[in-house]
Formats: sequence, structure tokens, C-alpha cells
Amino acid sequence: MARLAGRTYVHSEVKDIIVSAYKDLEKEQPDKVYKYAETGFEDGGRFRPHKTHRNGLSVDFITPVIDKNGKSVHLPTSPLNKFGYNVEFDANDHYDGMYIDYEAMAAHVVALHQQAKQHGQDLWRVIFDPKLQPNLYKTKYANYLKDNIEFSKNRSWVRHDEHYHVDFKTPCE
Repeated sequence: MARLAGRTYVHSEVKDIIVSAYKDLEKEQPDKVYKYAETGFEDGGRFRPHKTHRNGLSVDFITPVIDKNGKSVHLPTSPLNKFGYNVEFDANDHYDGMYIDYEAMAAHVVALHQQAKQHGQDLWRVIFDPKLQPNLYKTKYANYLKDNIEFSKNRSWVRHDEHYHVDFKTPCE
């Protein structure tokens, strides 16, 4: 649906970083599944309701989840839940038999950053619910995240629990 609506454009460098990060995750996290949500319009026009996503340097990724058996599964996205954006996790990081997989999310952010650096680029920031961010620092990636990733400390206009927003720092004409 996002492709048909024209909401899947990314800068060519960002695309290469994302694809390379997924290849790294295939080796490091072979049992985990990942899903992206939205990117931007090719023409760089207004991307409602976002303030960002206009130049192909911002990407929303659906928060990785595990089911009650600990298996990595995709968070359901459909028009009925606004393609995942209408999902709300409870105080126990739970939604409909699924739990946030902080280890998988942290691994993904690290892989994106490492690949950005290998491509001569960087990440500007990651937006994820500030109340949930401490859980990322309980993963084996905690030190890397603390030393290398700028997480937004302010609550956004939407919660950012069902997805995390990554802004890439890539020079662009």
C-alpha cells in the first residue's frame, strides 16, 4: 500500500545502508524478522502528517516483536490499524500476545549506524518513546547505543512505541 501511495522513496545512499544493515542482521540475528513502515515521497513534497520524511533521509521501522513463545514475528499492519501506527503497547510492552523485542531493535539500530559509517554517512537521530528507551540499554548493545546513537529525549506528537523513526545524516543536493 505504501508503495502504491508513493510513500517508499529513500535517498540512494540510505537505501544502500538499509539493505546492507539487513544483510548484517541475517547473519547476526538470523531468527529475527524486521519490517519498515514508511519513507518519503520521491518529489520531496509535503508528507502528511510528518514534519520530516521529505527528502528521503527519514525512515520509519516497525518495532520488532516476539510472540508468547519467544518467536520473532511481524507486528500486524493493515488499514484497520493504520498500517501499525494505531498500535499501542501497554505498560508491560505487550500488545495482543506480542512483546517488544528490544534486543532485535537495538541490533537493528546498531547495524544501521555501522553501515552508515561504512558508507561514509551517519545517523542524525532515532525517535522512539523516551519512556521505553531505557529498555534498549538493558540489551547487549547498550554501550554501543550510549556511545554512538542520539535518541530523541522529547516526547513526539505521536508516541513512537509501535515504530521507531531514523533520520540519516547524508549530504544531499
